[in-house]
Amino acid sequence: MTSSPAFAFSTVAHIVSEAGAARRLGEYVRQHFPAVRQALLVTDPGFLATGLVDGPRESLIAAGIQVHLYTDVVADPPEHVVLEAVAAARRHEADIVIGLGGGSSMDVAKLIAVLAGGGQQLADIYGIGNVRNIAGNGGAGHLPLVQIPTTAGTGSEVTNIAIVTTGATSKMGVVAPQLYADLAILDAELTLGLPARVSAATGIDAMVHAIEAYTSRHKKNPLSDMLARQALGLLSANLLRVCENGADLAARQAMLLGAMLAGQAFANAPVAAVHALAYPIGGVFHVPHGLSNSLVLPHVLRFNAPAAAPLYAELAAIVVPQASGSVEARAEALAVAMQQIAILTGIERTLQQVGIKEADLDRLADDAMLQTRLLGNNPREVSRADARAIYAAAL
Repeated sequence: MTSSPAFAFSTVAHIVSEAGAARRLGEYVRQHFPAVRQALLVTDPGFLATGLVDGPRESLIAAGIQVHLYTDVVADPPEHVVLEAVAAARRHEADIVIGLGGGSSMDVAKLIAVLAGGGQQLADIYGIGNVRNIAGNGGAGHLPLVQIPTTAGTGSEVTNIAIVTTGATSKMGVVAPQLYADLAILDAELTLGLPARVSAATGIDAMVHAIEAYTSRHKKNPLSDMLARQALGLLSANLLRVCENGADLAARQAMLLGAMLAGQAFANAPVAAVHALAYPIGGVFHVPHGLSNSLVLPHVLRFNAPAAAPLYAELAAIVVPQASGSVEARAEALAVAMQQIAILTGIERTLQQVGIKEADLDRLADDAMLQTRLLGNNPREVSRADARAIYAAAL
């Protein structure tokens, strides 16, 4: 798990981090994409109801851009939502796509951008590297794409990954360089209404991204390491602040930046067993993604410690700088610290609290073993028996 001496690193071309920046969206779009005329703004009904869509939309209109809304995004978006959104983009002849919301809205926006202007079908692009460049779009491979997160968690605004629900509980991923946004805007004003529980779960999700990127078996590199450490520093210093005082704009801006840095890290050094075990919890029991990660995180950390303790000890120096003792003791301190964050923020800490019973563990373990793309990145090999034991520890 040492950082590779040879590596490749990719991220979005332009990033703006400033409270209030979304109210100047039209200016940024005109600056980067002067020819656009028709924007499809992608969000979900919950965020639409906050009224916070109005500022970005009015800014676009003031810049001479006609705005069309697609607002039917749901958590863990199913295929039919993606297809409806792509059809909306084509119907309105959109020449730019703007994702405004959490990870689901931004994932749908990515898929619209690569499908609306090309001849590929959604089923054709599942997997890694299956998106083709789109003729007539400058070889960029997608419509211009702007991503504006409204939660500090997924980092989806700077990743090249989109997850789609393909069945009752199954999910598929699209991983391709064409899914990177052209512009990401981090504006903490859009996160001010988030409940403390959502801020906690999404913040822990971002911390998981940083931890797993730092310990990824494949593609770990000096840039992803630097980003992961910086992300953990920002997230651990500000998560409790935003949960205790949701109006703390500076802390919320720091959380958005930390989540984005973690997203840049794991887009290049991919996540592993925490996510592999979290996905079935979300898919089968409809537990929010960040909470699913939090529920299994300390138990995966302890499972991985025989292989990753030195790296966990390095991260403990950021999250719990007072930790001391052996490498193993400091690695355990990281696991305890993550559990303590869940306790202090009041989110669920056991699988039983989200309706999962001992009888469900075999199904969860079976589903987790299907996440081969993620399990291959884990610092320690995970067998089915291991997966079930981790779920049992989390019960």
